Amino acid sequence: MADRNHDALRAERWITRKTAGVSEFGVVTSQHYVAAEAGAAVLAAGGNAVDAAVTAAFTLQTVEPWMTSLAACGYLMVNQPDGKVEVVEFTGRVPGHFDPETYRPDPAIKTFIGHPASVKEANVKGFTAAVVPGCVRGFATALDRYGTIGFDRALAPAIERARRGLFVDWHTTLAIALAEGDLREDPGARAIFLPDGAPPEPGTWLPLNALSETLEQLAASGPNALYAGPIGERLCADLAHGGSPVTLDDLAAYEPLLYEARSIRIAGKRVHVAGETSGGQRLFDALAHFDEHRGRGPVDAGFFAAMADACWDAFAAHRGRLNPAETNPKSSTTQVNAVDREGRMVTITFTLLNRFGARALSPSTGILLNNGMSWFDPRPERANSLRPGVYAPSNMCPVAITDQNGSFAVLGAAGGNQIVPCMAQLVGMLIHAGLDVEEALNLPRMSTGPTRDITVDVDMPEDQLAALEALAPLKPFQRAVYPRPFAAPGAIGRRGKAFVGMADTTYPAAFAAIPHMQ
Repeated sequence: MADRNHDALRAERWITRKTAGVSEFGVVTSQHYVAAEAGAAVLAAGGNAVDAAVTAAFTLQTVEPWMTSLAACGYLMVNQPDGKVEVVEFTGRVPGHFDPETYRPDPAIKTFIGHPASVKEANVKGFTAAVVPGCVRGFATALDRYGTIGFDRALAPAIERARRGLFVDWHTTLAIALAEGDLREDPGARAIFLPDGAPPEPGTWLPLNALSETLEQLAASGPNALYAGPIGERLCADLAHGGSPVTLDDLAAYEPLLYEARSIRIAGKRVHVAGETSGGQRLFDALAHFDEHRGRGPVDAGFFAAMADACWDAFAAHRGRLNPAETNPKSSTTQVNAVDREGRMVTITFTLLNRFGARALSPSTGILLNNGMSWFDPRPERANSLRPGVYAPSNMCPVAITDQNGSFAVLGAAGGNQIVPCMAQLVGMLIHAGLDVEEALNLPRMSTGPTRDITVDVDMPEDQLAALEALAPLKPFQRAVYPRPFAAPGAIGRRGKAFVGMADTTYPAAFAAIPHMQ
């Protein structure tokens, strides 16, 4: 360990630390400050945490389109002030009918998530890769059930941003450049993201005219405009032209799933997760193992050694049902959290799956498509085989924590198979070590799971690195924007009579916004 050259691994020479949002009136965290501020403005106007979180989530597609769009899928969890936790699951759904020959596996091609791709990568990119999206109906359902504002109000900031277009900063240029080859193959995506045939320079604006019109029509007519109306008709016409089996009947039949969150009692608090399609059970297994073998104590070498062992145990227990998306770090996801003055907390984890999803855009609607077919194994008789009408499983793992006083914290992360190890460590820091959200998210972490090695932050103290190296080979990385060796979490918790929120410390535009009360 003494020979390790940390400086050689620090290609970037700055301190990655962000300011927490602290307020008695609420906080909103997001991977982009524009979305967080849009949510905080809703809180300032009297809206609740559900209103704020949904508003922020809708806004993200206009500033972070490589992670989300109106075709995104995921989970929304509501942690009520009294400690009741419920889930709106809006995961993607396979259409009711498809030609198995289109998705016949090609053993010579692997998907980015590990299993064989379909012939011609039909389940990876292009219109054939899309599943029925859930976020629009999911967010509308959450507003109807828990919110106080109308669907049109939640869309207002997204409409305003779409009218202005997508502002290109250096991170946007990077995201587009990383997907340039596939974006170039699709006329709709190429027209938006590769003006003049190349990734745009920072400081420019990319027009989002079709998306702006779609958002305006959604606000005027409601979510059924997509699921059973003119937007859906245009979308399905584009899908059919591109060879997708998704029909308007599939859209009309889509319903989000509503249920009470599953929970376990750990270290004097209750930890809540989403249903079986999420990574929640794996998190439960990791936390139970850690609680039994380590329990309460500081975040020290023993903490990380016990957590690594807990993550291995949890992944091993679920290896038979894991799909490759849950064992690969390359999927792209985004995270929103919110809390209002009453203590109502919301966490949303949602995704297009791959960066820019299917890397195909519906030209008549401006909607960037997900590539959710990649969640499924095209080979028959597998735990995660492609079957008509099934909801997609994933590694997403939003978390809520409650105690005797009601809501205590919410958190979630982007990052593929890194999400569950990240959530396990952060939950352990909050409830076993008693750390504040700001302290926990600023600490260096490790990541491990399906393979017997450990990705470590080079800024971890030497004794922690030595304890982990005694268990398994280390893969040291500096926290960086790209490549991303660790998950990108966000969290909100209580701090006395106020609330504290933190967004990911390494995501460039990530931010925790507070409402500016008059």
